[in-house]
Amino acid sequence: MSTVNRPGVCRKVAVATVSAALLTACSGNEPVTAPTAGTAFPASTAPGPATPSTIAPSTAGGTPDLGSPQTVATGLDAPWGLAFLPDGSALVAERDSGAVLRVRAGAKPERVFTVPGVSAAGEGGLLGLAVAADYAETRWVYAYHTAADDNRIVRFRLGGGAPKVIFDGIDKAGIHNGGRIAFGPDGMLYVGTGDAGDGTAAQDPGDTNGKILRLTPDGRPAPGNPKAGSPVWSMGHRNVQGLAWAADGTMYGIEFGQNRFDEVNEIEPGANYGWPEVEGRGGNGRYVDPIVTWGTDEASPSGAAIAGDTLYVAALRGRRLWAVPLEGGKPKAELSGRYGRLRTVAVAPDGALWLTTSNTDGRGDVRDGDDRILRFPAR
Repeated sequence: MSTVNRPGVCRKVAVATVSAALLTACSGNEPVTAPTAGTAFPASTAPGPATPSTIAPSTAGGTPDLGSPQTVATGLDAPWGLAFLPDGSALVAERDSGAVLRVRAGAKPERVFTVPGVSAAGEGGLLGLAVAADYAETRWVYAYHTAADDNRIVRFRLGGGAPKVIFDGIDKAGIHNGGRIAFGPDGMLYVGTGDAGDGTAAQDPGDTNGKILRLTPDGRPAPGNPKAGSPVWSMGHRNVQGLAWAADGTMYGIEFGQNRFDEVNEIEPGANYGWPEVEGRGGNGRYVDPIVTWGTDEASPSGAAIAGDTLYVAALRGRRLWAVPLEGGKPKAELSGRYGRLRTVAVAPDGALWLTTSNTDGRGDVRDGDDRILRFPAR
């Protein structure tokens, strides 16, 4: 273990590095993509960090009581995205069916919407969900899904009507479709995309794959992005599936490695995170090193959320919940092997931590009651 101190970063996070695994973070033994020359945004075009107008919802609450699990729902079909409505109920996306379920503690899940045109194959399907910050007025819900020809973002109202495509053209593949979406503390919509199996896309600033995008709620490139008119916020990513913000507005991105290291990155606008030139920490000044790495068999991380001063990361292949102290200390593995593959973690409006399993996605060992949603109350 070692502690990282980077210039300009006041917090300290322990780097958890596990010996290199020869297995991939996804499925099968993927070929290693040939490196390409790195590309970074000119420093002069990168704005300063976004100033949060409010504390991001993911930072609500205190320390969750991981010893007091409560089962919220069972019998779900490959749940993926999860987002909370103002009343504390959750919307949950089923990857393969295209269904959006409304889940309340103590009640049977209810299908409230079906996203049309979902093409579920491999890692694709109905993926991330987000609820508009002004949902009480607009009633907008957002979804990232794989369609016949691409990955796209749509928005819709639960009351009915056809979804409207607000952003499309993100390349799809059987692997690395990204899919996590979330509204940041600045009110903009952030999108984690994958490289769709083509690492060269991650180093192309004109390509939306292998990136974190920053959009307006209408799907346009957000003002203040590193390059005017471009949706790209950061680049050089392999497959981003976790987004979270600390109370001070610091953004974290979670992504799958290939054969060696999964990553937690502190996301800076205009920064290049190195894929496919670098996997894990490279010590190359052209790229930003991750603040935490794990061997792929220990993590294969998907969802992420911050409660108090801890970043929680749901691990699929690692079958555990990683707790990463943001103010220093060693990352700790929680719930190891107890529930199987873990896909999404989120903090509810009441401060409780919700966690979804992913054992029915074709890669897990299905247990009685899978897939399920668990709730851990805040202390």
